[in-house]
Amino acid sequence: MSRKPTKGYFVRGQFVALGSELDLELKRELKGSVDMSKTDLKKYSDRLQELGESLLTLRADLMKRLELSEKLVDAVDAAKRITNFEGRRRQMQFIGKLMRGLPEDTIAAVEAALDEQNKGSAKGTLSLHQAEQWRDQLIADDDALTRWLDIDTEADAQQLRALIRQARKDAQAAQVQAQEQPGEAVRHGKAYRDIFQLVKAVLTRNDADGATETPTDDEEP
Repeated sequence: MSRKPTKGYFVRGQFVALGSELDLELKRELKGSVDMSKTDLKKYSDRLQELGESLLTLRADLMKRLELSEKLVDAVDAAKRITNFEGRRRQMQFIGKLMRGLPEDTIAAVEAALDEQNKGSAKGTLSLHQAEQWRDQLIADDDALTRWLDIDTEADAQQLRALIRQARKDAQAAQVQAQEQPGEAVRHGKAYRDIFQLVKAVLTRNDADGATETPTDDEEP
């Protein structure tokens, strides 16, 4: 006679039998109720497990602000050092268990910190992209300098013109080198890098003041 299969569900690869001690423990930890459906339980547990994994990528200043328990912080630090796949998997399950013991307001704080970090990363990428656009336009188009001086009213125009002239000379030299040595990586000169750093500093300052402007090809001086 075949044995009737045990009913249950999987939480992050671990089978949990309905009515088992682990099943009841999970339900008590998550909602304080044994009436929670296995689907809701799995979704909630997976969400907390993913949040726990995300803590490994959270910046130190944001992590400190959360004031998590020493046990959870140590578990996260240990997970970062583990390279063995099975060892890391077990450590992440342990972190998930600790996450299930957190109050809702702490979980909300973790989500807010991750959201803040993600928005900051996207903002930083956009700022770099804008600086690259301005640098390239300043080197390629004389009219771009007029537009830039409207943004950076404190700019040393003479210094900037000198950097642009040098960057153009370096670009011509790089073109000749590329023709003579095809396949070699093009190396930009110091003026090219200096223009980028100058522009980025101004955009970062203006961004903090809410006055960042992105250059467009069809913009009139």
